[in-house]
Amino acid sequence: MEIMPTAVKVAARAVDAVRRPVDGLVVLIYHRVGALTGVRVDLPVPSFDAQMELLANAGGVLRLDDAIARLRTGEDLSGHTVVTFDDGTADFVDKAMPVLVRHGIPATLYVATRHIEESLDFPDAGRPASWLGLAAAAATGHVTIGSHTHSHALLDRLAPSDVEDELDRSIGLIGDRLGLEAKHFAYPKALAPTPIADRAVRRRFASAALAGTRANPVGSDVHLLRRSPIQTTDGERWFRQKLTGGLGFEDDLRQFANRRRYQGASA
Repeated sequence: MEIMPTAVKVAARAVDAVRRPVDGLVVLIYHRVGALTGVRVDLPVPSFDAQMELLANAGGVLRLDDAIARLRTGEDLSGHTVVTFDDGTADFVDKAMPVLVRHGIPATLYVATRHIEESLDFPDAGRPASWLGLAAAAATGHVTIGSHTHSHALLDRLAPSDVEDELDRSIGLIGDRLGLEAKHFAYPKALAPTPIADRAVRRRFASAALAGTRANPVGSDVHLLRRSPIQTTDGERWFRQKLTGGLGFEDDLRQFANRRRYQGASA
């Protein structure tokens, strides 16, 4: 039986009170904007707009390239935030981009290239963006395009040769269709990689991201970036808590559930 989201957040806040979250760079994960579906990661536009306005007013939002470069030098990026999106659904272009541009917020979009190339829907009625739409988004100067594998494959379930193919096909299509170098990577479902997948990713990308709902302190491994998923149930209260690197216990429960949910799955 699924635990009520608010109960999980209250429990996670209680854990934070006992075990103070570490300071560091906070990386946010978004998936969809527009409330076009009933999934918990599909935010209404007004909610997303309010969150971006809050970030813009607070300052400290960094491009991922800049954040990675500064983390590598050992800089403490506490109080700074990076905005990321996973998958590559059409609502990123149609709904999220106008908000990002209006507030001057840079974002990184990790795309699963097979869905874009073949106009293949994502689960839960996720209509894919087009290459033309992604090119227009990148042309605004606000968007960095990264890889989310080719077919949204769970790399910890694949043979070594298939891992290499998933990464290389994604990199190749981003280069061919957009003329861009995919420097950054996010693991599908935020599931931790096998050693083989980890090595393959490190050879190809300047950074790689998971989940974690925790900040990235000085000395963090930039190929295991921790990110905080934003949900419709967060509201302003819990969103602000995540901006401090809090609610990590919520992610601990999510990862436990995901390991069971995706047992035997490959994408």
